[in-house]
Amino acid sequence: MTNSRLNFAKTAPKAFKALIGFDAAARAGLDPALVELVQIRASQLNRCAYCLHMHTSDARKAGESEERLHMVAVWHEATNFFSEKEQAALALTEAVTLVSGGVPDDVYARAAGQFGEEELAQLLALIFTINTWNRIAITTAKVPGTDERVAR
Repeated sequence: MTNSRLNFAKTAPKAFKALIGFDAAARAGLDPALVELVQIRASQLNRCAYCLHMHTSDARKAGESEERLHMVAVWHEATNFFSEKEQAALALTEAVTLVSGGVPDDVYARAAGQFGEEELAQLLALIFTINTWNRIAITTAKVPGTDERVAR
């Protein structure tokens, strides 16, 4: 079965390039391991298999343990696998990703207590970008394991 949906990158190249730039700017100054954890958690919540496959693969390549990768989905119950800072980032990721209920003050305060103001802004930008990427991948029916960044 072939994908009959549009290729967003080719069809909207200016928007795609702008999002690439926003994504790169969002990551600046953040710990790369934290970046992957945030992207994995948002992708799990959004049920984006394409992005989940991409970011778990990236995390493995960067040296993330299988043990921690398996625990991201249940981080609330497996807090011993994640630092306080990572837990605050994961909680904020969940609140922003599932924003229909708002971002609770305690979740925001927890993140603000772990991240300086500029780093918190970067983290928020990262959460915004992964949610946008998830929506693009889901809407255009991207197939997991077909990451265009990998030369074939």
